[in-house]
Amino acid sequence: MGIAHEARKLGLPLMNVVRLKGMPILEQLFLEEKLLRTSSDNWCIVNDGTSTPSVVMGLSGKASELLELGFVLRDEVPVIRRFTGGGTVIVDHGTIFVTLICNKDDVLGVQPYPRSIMSWSGLLYGQVFRGIGDFQLRENDYVFGDRKFGGNAQSITKNRWIHHTSFLWDYEVKNMAYLKLPARAPEYRLERDHNEFICRMKEYLSRSLFVEKTTEALETHFSLQPMNSETIGAVHEGGFVHTTSLLTKQELKDALASSLESIAHSS
Repeated sequence: MGIAHEARKLGLPLMNVVRLKGMPILEQLFLEEKLLRTSSDNWCIVNDGTSTPSVVMGLSGKASELLELGFVLRDEVPVIRRFTGGGTVIVDHGTIFVTLICNKDDVLGVQPYPRSIMSWSGLLYGQVFRGIGDFQLRENDYVFGDRKFGGNAQSITKNRWIHHTSFLWDYEVKNMAYLKLPARAPEYRLERDHNEFICRMKEYLSRSLFVEKTTEALETHFSLQPMNSETIGAVHEGGFVHTTSLLTKQELKDALASSLESIAHSS
């Protein structure tokens, strides 16, 4: 009651903040989709790492075009198709996930369109990384200089939107072998391979300082209300049908067969 009263007094919209540690990314995506579509509150979810290395593709992503499926199947890497757009990432314990779910009328000056939301997010994280590295929003990525450390995806409904980011605090070089070079890549990538294109956020700041600075930046736009994971678990329950899905082993095998067939026909 106290926080809600203060928020009204200051004229700032309320935002629930949930801190998680190692929630499986599939479970997190299920939760985010449900909060976007069934809640009327603003939410910030910070998940420090995910328990199992996993590949996450955008809603329209095609495994045959984006993944080295032979390696993925050999190592039994889970492949998830999320409910938002955007590119493909490999995530693990070194990834920090930050998700913002907002009512469109609660963020001043932001229109419910991808470019407007992305620009606002660039300003927000510009506050977070002020004086740290050469932070920029380049196309749809967060970069230090010309090296990416944050990938973004969005979904927009009639009255709400979600903007979620996978921050590469650290990563395993070997895991990049699961990803193909995408056919459509940002211009600034200049055909660099994954390890020349990305960088580790841990070389610039600690996990705890990043979360602290993110919280401080959000407090300029919202009145923040901490919420524990047990409370949010109750929100998660129910008969909601998710768009996010875990691809089956058969789906991956079929995608590999299709890819090999396509190569055979073109040679």
